[in-house]
Amino acid sequence: VAKDPLIAFIAELGVIVLLLQIGLETRLGELVRVGGRATAVAAIGIAAPFALGAFLVGPLLLPGQSQNAYLFLGATLAATSVGITGRVFRDLGKLDSREARIVLGAAVIDDVLGLVILAVVSGLVQSGKVSLGGTAWIIAEAGLFLGGSIWIGRLIAPHSSRWLAQLDAGPSMLFAQVLATGLFLAWLAHVIGLAPIIGAFAAGLLFEPVFLRHFETPRIVQEAAPLLPAGEPGRALRALMEKHAHHQHESMIEPIGYFFVPVFFVLTGMQVDLATLADPMLVAIALGVSAAAVAGKLAAGLAAGRGVNGWVVGWGMVPRGEVGLIFAVAGQKLGVLSESMFSIIVIMVILTTLVTPPVLTFLLKQQAR
Repeated sequence: VAKDPLIAFIAELGVIVLLLQIGLETRLGELVRVGGRATAVAAIGIAAPFALGAFLVGPLLLPGQSQNAYLFLGATLAATSVGITGRVFRDLGKLDSREARIVLGAAVIDDVLGLVILAVVSGLVQSGKVSLGGTAWIIAEAGLFLGGSIWIGRLIAPHSSRWLAQLDAGPSMLFAQVLATGLFLAWLAHVIGLAPIIGAFAAGLLFEPVFLRHFETPRIVQEAAPLLPAGEPGRALRALMEKHAHHQHESMIEPIGYFFVPVFFVLTGMQVDLATLADPMLVAIALGVSAAAVAGKLAAGLAAGRGVNGWVVGWGMVPRGEVGLIFAVAGQKLGVLSESMFSIIVIMVILTTLVTPPVLTFLLKQQAR
């Protein structure tokens, strides 16, 4: 099963759907409005783990590997997945705290910077050489693609939505528009030499709720507003209906995400050689890499500034989750990561993902006292 090309295709499609979902859940305005603290946290949260992995921990604990392997290790350590962190903040009623806003704001920037780093490292591996000019061109190419596709797409999206709604204003047409856009931009990113997931993420950023007002659910909300009862009950019901309408395109992608995305995780797990876990030295190296991964993100918490619990912010950036796995699989497909190094990275991803919720819960409860 692990070598079946059909399963590999489904897993690749799952990654594209996953990044499309992340893009849909990200509001482009948040990228613009996040404050200086979130920007500083994101910058250090990318730079510190990348430097630790690529230039210190990698060469020290894994001697004899190629420079490209160390670069991919650094890129994987730089990744951040805050879905779990967001859930912890939400469950404890801390989603409106300053720490939560900084972490979630930094995560938006972190996603974009992480994708750019993945594009740069993948491009350097494929070109076979590291040069300042080549690196600058790859960064410019990734930036131009993200900026250009979002700018052009946002010019087209309102008109295409209105035209498609005239053909069919039902949910099926809305679903088709979002999914087709995601697949098209993923293909376009691949054609110009970038990772397909960059295109899928850009596609998700295109669809603001205002662009989808021509479809049935948003229009029903607008038409029903005058019929709702006056006072607080009417306002609460209207807010609930608008929230559902605004997230309609996100919820439509969820069913196929539930099917395709787990295939990627299962296939990734099947590619881990469990025999490597019997090697105490390799397990020790994985623990060392995990410690560096945690330390790099905790350093980002120092940039949160005064009046904010830096430990909460730092631990909020620790989980690597699905983003770290995506980076590791990309390195494996390019032939950069050996089986042992891939297993080490997966162990690091698992540890950083599992250890964060209890630690973050403890810190938030201590802060509340």
